[in-house]
Amino acid sequence: IGGGYLPRAKFQTLTEQMFYILLCLKNECYGMDIMDKVPAMTDGRVHVGSGTLYNLLEQFLEADMIRQTKEEGRKRSYILTQKGLETLENEYKRLQNQVADYEKLFL
Repeated sequence: IGGGYLPRAKFQTLTEQMFYILLCLKNECYGMDIMDKVPAMTDGRVHVGSGTLYNLLEQFLEADMIRQTKEEGRKRSYILTQKGLETLENEYKRLQNQVADYEKLFL
């Protein structure tokens, strides 16, 4: 690859929507419930639409970050795997480091 550029590894950093979806899945949860939980836990700051949600759930399943626990008709529930928990923890640490860097400069 020219110029020393390496593409970012998938899920090395998470978008806010990814972060909150995984956070919801600390406990077993139906996909549809996530769309209600994310705005509730962020005071309406972050929303996840159904297209985004189901696309990300599929990607998280493929990456072994979550696993499906139940299927009732079209309703499916999911929970974090160890890999998903580690990804969430790494993002938490990354965000803490960003806050610490800000605080060193501005506080």
